Amino acid sequence: MSRRTLKITTIGYEGAALADFLATLKAAGVDQLLDIRELPISRRKGFSKSALSAALAAAGIAYAHERALGSPRDLRNRLREDGDLVRFFADFREYLTTQRPLLESLGHSLSGTVALLCYERNHRECHRSVVAAALARHAQSAPVHLTVHHAKQAPEAARSHPRQSLSAA
Repeated sequence: MSRRTLKITTIGYEGAALADFLATLKAAGVDQLLDIRELPISRRKGFSKSALSAALAAAGIAYAHERALGSPRDLRNRLREDGDLVRFFADFREYLTTQRPLLESLGHSLSGTVALLCYERNHRECHRSVVAAALARHAQSAPVHLTVHHAKQAPEAARSHPRQSLSAA
């Protein structure tokens, strides 16, 4: 029996066109998109749950939503008020400990290349980086953070490289 492989990637859709977003996922070999927004709605055309799920299906990418891995409203609201990313990430990590059974279940059930989705373009300013790190422990590899580029840019540029520290909002 072959060992199941899991590769964790992340992606944000801030400022992205749906076609470029899908092209980035395809170029990265993503098999499944795991939407980790608490509320999978968007004012951006094509990025609400139903429309996104349909577009992904047409591209051959599975879709799932895990509300419990979203950033709780009170944490998001406080971040909007104070802009304190350090506090936000500390509070989100604490919240994520309450989701340990879900993370363990996903770590055992997911396979292939999975992209965690949230809004922010910069993964260093998004809770998805924390969720990705937790899931990547099950994959025994570091997560890869994808960046959506316009169609005229090279697919190799779809990968961003993490900085050593958090950037300020």
